[in-house]
Amino acid sequence: MKSKLIVALDVQSYRDAAALIQVMRDVVDIFKVGSQLFTRVGPRIIEFLHERGKECFLDLKFHDIPHTVAKAVESAAALRVRMLTLHASGGAEMLEAAAAVPNHPLLLGVTVLTSIGGDVQAEVLRLAKLAKTSGLNGVIASPHEIRLLREIVGKEFLIVTPGIRPSSAKASDQKRVMTPAEAIAAGADYIVVGRPIIAAEDPVEAVARIVEEMASAAITSA
Repeated sequence: MKSKLIVALDVQSYRDAAALIQVMRDVVDIFKVGSQLFTRVGPRIIEFLHERGKECFLDLKFHDIPHTVAKAVESAAALRVRMLTLHASGGAEMLEAAAAVPNHPLLLGVTVLTSIGGDVQAEVLRLAKLAKTSGLNGVIASPHEIRLLREIVGKEFLIVTPGIRPSSAKASDQKRVMTPAEAIAAGADYIVVGRPIIAAEDPVEAVARIVEEMASAAITSA
């Protein structure tokens, strides 16, 4: 089940990120590099991941004119990242330009950020449909929308889910949250966890607890 877990490297330095990767190298396959870390240290953290046989989920949420986004996707492809995010709200032309890039990473459309509360379900579904019809590989959506999304987009379209908090952790600035077990049972392909792991006294133990919970959910739903 560890391949369904993506650990977010939400830290500010290359040294901190590298240390976390080293600590978790035997228990985590995919690490998320977001705007905080990438802006600070650039592609060398992706190179560090590749040197250790790990994969990168580059979470930069591209949103610009179609040509610029397509060129950014080309650059990400050259970095050999596995997954890449762009805002589905950028529109069909932008999304289609990204999807037309040869050998692109798995392209994930961001629907509605998990920091936004309220009734957002209709907008999430609208953006997910747009992402699929525009040729993307999946979406980023909160765990609260997983079940309905799965009915709409089918089994092959990826659903990657942030807003995951173990029952013992605080929700912090995310409002639409669930536990790892709940998200997997609902049908998430991958879950993204940051602070509950990287801020833990023992990150490896924190990963083990989450993986165990994910596995129990998978068995229950099988």
